[in-house]
Amino acid sequence: MADLHPVTIAIIAMNVLFSMKGFNDYSFKNKYLFQIGAIRRGEQVRMISSAFLHANPPHLFVNMLTLYFFANPVIYRLGVFQFVVVYLGSLLIGNLLSYYFHKDEYHYSALGASGAVSGVLYAAILLNPDMMLGLFFVIPMPAYVFGIGYLLYSIYGMRAQNDNIGHDAHFGGAVGGYLITLLMVPSLLQTNTLMVILLAIPIVILFVMIKLGKI
Repeated sequence: MADLHPVTIAIIAMNVLFSMKGFNDYSFKNKYLFQIGAIRRGEQVRMISSAFLHANPPHLFVNMLTLYFFANPVIYRLGVFQFVVVYLGSLLIGNLLSYYFHKDEYHYSALGASGAVSGVLYAAILLNPDMMLGLFFVIPMPAYVFGIGYLLYSIYGMRAQNDNIGHDAHFGGAVGGYLITLLMVPSLLQTNTLMVILLAIPIVILFVMIKLGKI
């Protein structure tokens, strides 16, 4: 982790410490996870605290590994403060979208940094349109193809509701990273116009499906 910026190390450390506490202390986890009924009773802190808890070690590992790979491209292009804004803003927007879809499900609960990490991922792709990813660490793939496919799969998951993954928070986090990055670097609308349009396609699809009552 020597090449990681201190702010990334701090975020990873917070996620690890809070998550490990939650692994061993159910009452602690239950007090701070995203839970609709509790949030509607006024416990809005859960909108933030839930993103530093994880269901199990593999869940924590995947999120922190993704952050490890994509934090630096955002930090070194935007700066430390702006990176933190992207991370926390994506976290909040992801949970707000999840709240929107589940606000009447009083027993609905969720946890994890996936929304925040999705925002960082989408910001990195938008800022570095030529970035390549190694799918499963082996298959080379343009990052924007992965980003678009990831959000389309999230839409499918939101519609199917056949697993325990918080697809809405993932999607909302990615949208947060996309919008916040464009607000910070509006010149991308001119310099990376095609990429901005391509990455917006899943967002438009979700908006249309909501309007049509398909999701």
